[in-house]
Amino acid sequence: MKKVIYTDLGRKAYMEAWALQQELLERIRAGKKNGRQEQNHLLFVEHPHVYTLGKSGDEANMLAGVLQLQAKQAEFIKVDRGGDITYHGPGQLVVYPVIDLERFGWGVKEYVFRLEEVVIRTLEFFGITGGRLEGATGVWIAPGTPVARKICAIGVKCAGYVTMHGFALNVSTDLDYFTCINPCGFTDKGVTSVEMETGKQVALATVKEAVLQQFREVLGMEFE
Repeated sequence: MKKVIYTDLGRKAYMEAWALQQELLERIRAGKKNGRQEQNHLLFVEHPHVYTLGKSGDEANMLAGVLQLQAKQAEFIKVDRGGDITYHGPGQLVVYPVIDLERFGWGVKEYVFRLEEVVIRTLEFFGITGGRLEGATGVWIAPGTPVARKICAIGVKCAGYVTMHGFALNVSTDLDYFTCINPCGFTDKGVTSVEMETGKQVALATVKEAVLQQFREVLGMEFE
């Protein structure tokens, strides 16, 4: 088990959470350079309405104009993670691991696979069958079928084998906000949420506990 500092940030603006991640990442990298082991971190957060575009994304996938964004009280921010465009907002659990992959013995590909596995096993707890879609990151419902729909987006940055960004799991998210974008660049696939799939109200706190348990089991984390 690897010790990790777990912090629930509550609801926080996207750029505030980004700045914290960047600070922690640089601290870990500096420690590695100087032969010092800094602590790994796992951050949970809920963001106000915001659309983020990854560094390799296509801005054409942002379908709404400035006035529409203002009407929805949403921001549009270009970020330094992988992946295309996605939405963050209330009712969505956003998870940012800031960890040294070398301490865990993983490459980036295995790390992303394990993040997907955390979500897939979490969904099982709520009676939902999630899976992977070939050629795409994230977790999907009914992947490979005409009704494939995304329930969790994943986009990470890795600098010197230290990670930031992570995944966003739709729990009770207002899915109408996804109509302003081509989610993750897809024009032929939908999005969904835990509540949409179960037809029940699901407390975000309950989902957090389930996700934490899977970080223990799948990534071997011990929380402080």
